[in-house]
Amino acid sequence: MNSNSTWSHRQNKLFENALAIYDKDTPDRWQNIAKVTGRTVEEVKRQYQLLVEDVEQIESGKVPLPNYKTSGSANVSYQLEPR
Repeated sequence: MNSNSTWSHRQNKLFENALAIYDKDTPDRWQNIAKVTGRTVEEVKRQYQLLVEDVEQIESGKVPLPNYKTSGSANVSYQLEPR
């Protein structure tokens, strides 16, 4: 794939899940994540850098959090049945 190509929603989810599985102490972390996402190691590293930059922007307050609207279904509570 072209390193400038857009990541699909599915690839992003695979990438995020792979980051959780293959943490910084995992040997061959980037190679493993590349296999999972179908991207190259270079593309995975670039996507990670973009993610880090996004998080830094959010945490520094430079990106406002979205104003989520609550719906009536947000107040639904669930009761677990005893076993």
